[in-house]
Amino acid sequence: MKPFLSLLVAFFLSPLAIVNAATPIRVLVWDEQQPQQTEAYGSRFLGETIAAHLQTQTDLQVKSVRLDDPEQGLDDATLDATDVVIFWCHRRVKDQDDARMEAIVKRVLDGKLGFVALHSAHWAKPFVRLMQERAKADALTQIPESERSSAKWEFVNDHPYYKGVKNDAPLTPSLKRVGDTWQLTLPQCVFPAYRADAAPGHLTTLLPTHPIASGLPHHWDIPQTEMYGEPYHVPTPDEVVFEEKWDKGEYFRSGMVWKVGKGRVFYFRPGHETYPIFKQSEPLRVVENAARWLGSKPANP
Repeated sequence: MKPFLSLLVAFFLSPLAIVNAATPIRVLVWDEQQPQQTEAYGSRFLGETIAAHLQTQTDLQVKSVRLDDPEQGLDDATLDATDVVIFWCHRRVKDQDDARMEAIVKRVLDGKLGFVALHSAHWAKPFVRLMQERAKADALTQIPESERSSAKWEFVNDHPYYKGVKNDAPLTPSLKRVGDTWQLTLPQCVFPAYRADAAPGHLTTLLPTHPIASGLPHHWDIPQTEMYGEPYHVPTPDEVVFEEKWDKGEYFRSGMVWKVGKGRVFYFRPGHETYPIFKQSEPLRVVENAARWLGSKPANP
């Protein structure tokens, strides 16, 4: 074997070459940067805290952006250089630019991007839109196969942001036939109860072998959190990784995964802005695991 060829073969078989050949997962942490976050995170915002942790992981390439950045930090070049978006928002949902949020949705549907919604991002425009697309796909499978190609559809979407639902409200999404039209009430992406009293949440890892649960104990607590109470008006998830309960009796499916189009979406419930949840190792591990799994290729579960 020629000397140059021998050196080349030796290099590509070396551990250093294997490490260098690994392509890092490109993570974009998007944060509304609500001022109240300073109560828990001081001078560093919630999203910046998550990004700082992820930056310690050698297999992740991390960028932190915010709502007030140019193009809201979501210009096409940035999204094209991203494998997974981790998204936190709360009060300024209506300020989210429709075109920039739809750019996220399109890339998830095309399998080019994974999406992680944290806590109050249940009302984030990209999350709501992705849940709507999943609901439409689910509805199609519920009608007779012979009608699918010619079915007439009406999509009902009359639920505004920041409007809750009552415990006895009809669950959404829901499908019914009205004459010759299939009427789909789109998911409201909300729940009937919440309580920001800093009571502890008790989590159970339901799927311990799931990649998002890697390194997490079977039972673990968040000392201070906000309660969200079921039923959660979203499409039936493909997997429920974590369940959370409170001492007053409420529960929530606090870690859920959906396949949407060719991409994947993960919702993680904890993350209230005034409690230091993302200074705790377990929630950070969840986000870290989710970034790896949703940002890996191929995008199929």
